[in-house]
Amino acid sequence: MPGTDPLTIPAAVDLAAQRFPDSDAVLDGPVRIGFAELRERVRTVARALIAEGLQPGERVAVCAPNTHHWVLAALGALYAGAALVPINTRFTGAESLDVLRRSRARALVVAGEFLGVDRLEQVREANGGPLDQLRTTIRVPVEGELEPVAGTRRWDELEELAAQVPASRIDEVAAAVRPDDVSDVLFTSGTTGRSKGAMSAHRQALGVARSWAERAAVTSDDRYLVINPFFHSFGYKAGILVCLLRGAALLPQATFDVAEVLRRVESERVTVLPGPPTIYQSMLDHPDRDRHDLSSLRLAVTGAATVPVVLVERMQQELSFDTVLTAYGLTEAVVATMCRPEDDDETVARTCGRAASGLEVRVVDRDGTPLPPGEAGEVQVRGPNVMLGYLDDEEATAQAIDRDGWLHTGDVGRLDERGYLTITDRLKDMYICGGFNVYPAEVEQVLARLEGVADVAVVGVPDERLGEVGKAFVVANGELSAEEVLAHCRDRLANYKRPRQVEFRTELPRNPSGKVLKRLLRDLH
Repeated sequence: MPGTDPLTIPAAVDLAAQRFPDSDAVLDGPVRIGFAELRERVRTVARALIAEGLQPGERVAVCAPNTHHWVLAALGALYAGAALVPINTRFTGAESLDVLRRSRARALVVAGEFLGVDRLEQVREANGGPLDQLRTTIRVPVEGELEPVAGTRRWDELEELAAQVPASRIDEVAAAVRPDDVSDVLFTSGTTGRSKGAMSAHRQALGVARSWAERAAVTSDDRYLVINPFFHSFGYKAGILVCLLRGAALLPQATFDVAEVLRRVESERVTVLPGPPTIYQSMLDHPDRDRHDLSSLRLAVTGAATVPVVLVERMQQELSFDTVLTAYGLTEAVVATMCRPEDDDETVARTCGRAASGLEVRVVDRDGTPLPPGEAGEVQVRGPNVMLGYLDDEEATAQAIDRDGWLHTGDVGRLDERGYLTITDRLKDMYICGGFNVYPAEVEQVLARLEGVADVAVVGVPDERLGEVGKAFVVANGELSAEEVLAHCRDRLANYKRPRQVEFRTELPRNPSGKVLKRLLRDLH
């Protein structure tokens, strides 16, 4: 009934249609979908997937940019009782194939040519042909008409497929979904270089979205421009699911184009615009900014990098934001801490906020002993929204979540007397390039396969535009150029993972146990 918190995503779709039937749900260029229509379109996708042989509990992968198709495909898969597996659109064919194989996805919804790249073709080339594990592959038009591809379905065929499955069947399937069923598997690279699939249940995905929506005070009056990719938990759970729960209008942004963002803020009267700090800096620096009416903006939520106090002030004064919040999260728990609207600019800029609803946050020393306020140690979180575990990896799950339920984040931080968290370092050596997490071990493994590389270490170094970029320190055992190193990465790694700088050294600094001292490498830079 209206007013009751839904515990599954299919129930959230149904409830939104009841509560906000005629309100805008998705605004994607000429495509305007209300919440009642959203439900019907989601059900069509779900019925089409069932017609193609999908069974409840199986997995559906989605590899596409932020458009209404992604929203419908994801919610349709979940409505059909499947678990969602988002794939990073910046992945190479080999990286995408790895996610498909390890998740054992039975259906793939994939964009046609996007930014000059055919991702399905890349996957098939990496696999040496079509992937037999898939029962169906559905192609989404992004840039123009779709060319015929053997063994695939087009998005416009879904209604015809759905007609093969009675509506009563999808009602049964959606009603059978339980709060503790796995809703999604989000793959994130680990410090060993091997990606891990973090599993969440429906109750957890909705719990995260509900907590974020409460802190951000999102309502049905909001119009939310989502630049954060849907394949990230920020775009999916703090974006799509937040709007679904609160009846806010969702505006997908396929690529980050500053001029287009400014235009849409003005024309669509956007109120909510989260993203990494680089987005706001780009908006402030754009020469046409003053020509646009940005007065509708009320809320920015940022993080993933240090936020200067002056940036917070300029966002409020020059971009018209009433409220700027910072947050700290990770795929395994999504939103761990978040500021409040009443927090002052110094708190917003210097901290990541306090524990999110239902979560506990503590800082511990190497022995696991909780530290007092002001002392730095590993950040740990515990609560109902911490992931179920890593897909098919009990060992990694046990290392990440201890017997008492504490998630070991691998990040270093300190809490103040108020319980506000400040991240000071990363135990895992991860760095953030343009808002995307990069794990050096993964890049190092790729570089180690390049002939002529005897030893290599990758660290994140400051970059004015992207926040941090990778720098590779290489020990060569023959003739090797920086151009060859970068070219090797170009064919094997997503753009944000590729090092931008290369420095050759005769040896890498190591401690007595042989571990590379990356702090010294960062200091050398």
